[in-house]
Amino acid sequence: QVQLVESGGGLVPPGGSLSVSCTASGSIFRLIQMAWYRQAPGNERELVASINSGGAINYADSVKGRFTISRDNANLYLQMNNLRAEDTAVYYCNLIDARSRYWGQGTQVTVSS
Repeated sequence: QVQLVESGGGLVPPGGSLSVSCTASGSIFRLIQMAWYRQAPGNERELVASINSGGAINYADSVKGRFTISRDNANLYLQMNNLRAEDTAVYYCNLIDARSRYWGQGTQVTVSS
């Protein structure tokens, strides 16, 4: 079983920066991918960025050029720059290994003046 714990969310004004982190613990069996998703009120959960075991990275069009995903062993990071009001959401860490798919509990990011 794998546990994911996010941290680093908070309130930031438009145009500001924020980083969120995720720490994975437990028994990871053949890691396939780690990713950040987000869900705003009334919306479906959407992929923000992903990084696979080979290091290939994918971003949602809405965050390209503003967000940077990185991974260090079992730690996942998301650096968010030039934040917009529409980036307000709960951000979830996701991990896929050869056995299952796991989710963190989420961390709130609010972009507001």
